[in-house]
Amino acid sequence: MRRSILYIVPVIVIALIGILSSVFVVDERQKALVLQFGQIRQVREDPGIGFKIPLIQQVVTYDDRILSLDTETFEVTPADDRRLVVDAFARYRIADVVRFRQAVGTGGERQAEARLESILNSQIREVLGADQVTSDVILSSDRRLLMNRIRDQAQSQAADLGLDVIDVRLKQTNLPSQNLEATFERMRAERQREAEDERARGEEAAQRVRALADRTVTETLSEAQRERNVTRGEADARANAIFAEAYGADPEFFDFYRSLQAYRLALQGNNSTMVMTPDNAFFDYLYSQNAPENALPSGPIDLPPEVAEEAAAAQAEVEPVEVEAGGPETPEAVEEDAAEDAAGDDGSAQDLEVQLPAGATDPTPVPNDAPMDIRTPDGSTPPAEGAADEAVDGAVSQPDDAEDATTQAPEDEAQP
Repeated sequence: MRRSILYIVPVIVIALIGILSSVFVVDERQKALVLQFGQIRQVREDPGIGFKIPLIQQVVTYDDRILSLDTETFEVTPADDRRLVVDAFARYRIADVVRFRQAVGTGGERQAEARLESILNSQIREVLGADQVTSDVILSSDRRLLMNRIRDQAQSQAADLGLDVIDVRLKQTNLPSQNLEATFERMRAERQREAEDERARGEEAAQRVRALADRTVTETLSEAQRERNVTRGEADARANAIFAEAYGADPEFFDFYRSLQAYRLALQGNNSTMVMTPDNAFFDYLYSQNAPENALPSGPIDLPPEVAEEAAAAQAEVEPVEVEAGGPETPEAVEEDAAEDAAGDDGSAQDLEVQLPAGATDPTPVPNDAPMDIRTPDGSTPPAEGAADEAVDGAVSQPDDAEDATTQAPEDEAQP
C-alpha cells in the first residue's frame, strides 16, 4: 500500500505539471501566438485561457496597446537651403501579429522600433526636402499638413511590418548651432530693411501732409492779402474822394490846413531843428504876409472829428484878455499892450508894431474878421508857434522864449 502511494504521488505531480504547462492566459492588453518548432500554430487576439502542448509548443505574447517611438535628432535641408535640425515621435501599434512575427522574427519590438525609426527618418527627409517646402513653411502652422503626409507615407511601409502608424509629430525644429548667428544677422537685416521702408513711407506721407498744409496756408494768406488790398484800395479811394471834396470846397484853405499838419509832424517833440533857407516854401504859411486872405473861412467848416476835437481843446485853453472900458483905445495904447505881451520871463521885451487895417486912422472898433499884421521894428514877421490850432480857433499868436501870449478883443467890449 505504501509502495503504491509512493508511485501515485509522482504521477499526480507530473500530471499537474503537465496540465499547468499546457494552459496559458491571454491578457486583454496582449496578443499571443502559439509556436511549434518555430512555426505559428495558433493566434490568440482575444483575452482568455488557451491550451498548448507542453514541451512542444510555446506561447509568444505581444503588447496590443499604442506604443511610442522617439527618433534621434537629425538635419534636413528644405528647398531654400536653410538647414534645420528636427526630431520626431510616432504613435503606433501592432496591427497584425502574424506579419509582425514574420517580419521581425525573434527580435520582437526592439527590432521593430529600429526599422520603424529608419522609415520615419527617410519619410521626414523626403517630405521636408520637397521642392515647394521651405523653412518658413516648416516653421509655420502649415507643418500640420506636412506631418500628415509623413504619417501616410510611413504607414504604407510600416504595414509590411504588421504595424499601424497612428500619428507622427515633429517635436523640435531648430537651426544648427553654427548657423544660428548668421540666421540672426539675416533676420536683423531684413527687419532693418522693413523698418527703413516703413520710415520712408511715413516720411513720404508726412511730406504730402506738410505740402498740403503749406498750400492751404499760402492760399489762405493770398486770399487775406487780396481782401486786405481790396479793402485798403476802397479806403484809399474813399479818403481821396473826401480830400478831393474838401479841396474842391476851398482849395486855399485846404492847402493851408495841410501845411499846418506838416508843421505839426515836423516840429513835434525835441526834434525841431531843420536846416533850410528862409525863403523855403515850407515856411510860407509861417509868415503872415504869405497867409491866404481866406485862410480863415467865414462860414462853418466841416473838419474831421479828430481835428475838431483838437481845435475845441485848444480854444478852451485860450484865456481871453479883457480890455478895460475906462477910456478910448488909441493906436499908441494898442502898441504899448502888444509890447508888454511880447516880453519874456527874463524881463527883456521885443518892440512890436501893430498895424491897423488900411484906412483906420482913428481908434475905431476892430472887427473880429479883420486880419492883424504884427511886425517887428525891422519889418520882419516872427514865426507863429502852434499856428495850426490858433488859426483854426481864430486867434493870432506871437512866439516867445517861454510862453505864448494871446490877445483877444471881443467885439462887444471894444469902445471907440
